[in-house]
Amino acid sequence: MSATVVTFASGEVRAESIVSAVHAHPEGAVVVVERTPFHPVDHTWPDQPGDAGTVTSGAGSVDVVEAVMAAVSDDGAFAVGADIPVKRGAEGWTWLVGHRLDVAEPPAWLVEGAAVTLDVDEARRQGLSRGHTACHLASLALDIAVADLWRKDPGADALGNPDFEGRANQTSRIHEDGSVDEYRLGKSLRKAGFDTETFAATLPEREARINAQLAAWVASGAASGIETDGPTIIDRRRWRCELPEGDAVMLCGGTHVHSLSTFGSITVGLEMRDPQTLVMTTTVAPAA
Repeated sequence: MSATVVTFASGEVRAESIVSAVHAHPEGAVVVVERTPFHPVDHTWPDQPGDAGTVTSGAGSVDVVEAVMAAVSDDGAFAVGADIPVKRGAEGWTWLVGHRLDVAEPPAWLVEGAAVTLDVDEARRQGLSRGHTACHLASLALDIAVADLWRKDPGADALGNPDFEGRANQTSRIHEDGSVDEYRLGKSLRKAGFDTETFAATLPEREARINAQLAAWVASGAASGIETDGPTIIDRRRWRCELPEGDAVMLCGGTHVHSLSTFGSITVGLEMRDPQTLVMTTTVAPAA
């Protein structure tokens, strides 16, 4: 079995393929195909949910609840998501996209070698793509808004600004037309040279700066998209956005919009959940 060929980076939501393997599972059977447009949730950094949709043949159709990462060892051991026992790219393992079904036992027609059509829920994909692009833009705008609070060099982000996002982000969860990011403002960040006290005292000002920057970027209608090093699920992918300040490029396995003109607006809200935890909530209004 070869690594799954994926086409979601180009925006594809429909594909014809051949079933490579089918595994029954109490949480939902998992189907592997040779080539898929489905984006899977990453089991190591599950920021963007996997695509949902359908698998269809002339004999019937079945719902895909979510696409997931899967892997099979050279001796035939099959694992899904958090149960994968090795790191991505480990020798002796082949990496796959699994399509988790809404049934524990696959239908009789869904067998190895069957020709199938895969259809992604396009509206959900578009919402998640807007949410993911907005999440990256919000993080870059956050870095700009707090750049004056560093007393030491923390390293640079994709636009060359001090990388608060890379230093402080603990979790990121993307949903349709938005995201929620959590940042740790603890002792290690203060030792790295960040003025957490001034930040907490000027939160409304920082929020306003972020939203002004996001409004300017949305108005630019900048091109956005995914670059790939190859066609399989384990090949590296990068998000690139041609912002007025320069091209922002970062490693990213998710899906994204093709242009910022797809946004009506992107706004964020900042909240100190406790003295050491910042939550940034990003909300998208699609273009009319």
